Amino acid sequence: MKPGNFFSEGRVNMEFCMKPIGVIHTPFKEKSETPIQFSRSTASGEIEVFPEYEAGLKSIDGLSHLILIYVFHEALHSQELWVKPFLDEKTHGVFATRFYQRPNPIGFSVVRLIQQTGLRLQIEWVDMLDGTPLLDIKPYIPEFDVHTVEKLGWYANRAHP
Repeated sequence: MKPGNFFSEGRVNMEFCMKPIGVIHTPFKEKSETPIQFSRSTASGEIEVFPEYEAGLKSIDGLSHLILIYVFHEALHSQELWVKPFLDEKTHGVFATRFYQRPNPIGFSVVRLIQQTGLRLQIEWVDMLDGTPLLDIKPYIPEFDVHTVEKLGWYANRAHP
């Protein structure tokens, strides 16, 4: 794509091709086994970072928490914009939820880093399927990532299923 050619008729005209930097190993083999959110999980897992990304792990052992960005690799690709999330009986716009079937099936979780051994990271709070392709790792920094929330939208008024 040529620089400056990002918009076509007022729309972003880009496609991205991403390749995993590693794979996430978890005890969850079936979608029905996975916790709804990382904050509801006590499960342990392991990140296997591919050798070509080893240099990117420098200093990671000094962190206690990580943000993982990954692909919902077993989710059906969906353009459906109205979804019923796990924690409500009503439908909502997909972008107001964390539902896994999305136009771009990208997920994120905050995990606790237990230990690094070479290319392997032992983690807790996993909520993804075994074999999940890992796109990126970012440090969880409370100064940047913790905010006071004024509104919770539908979640505050949900019908508890």
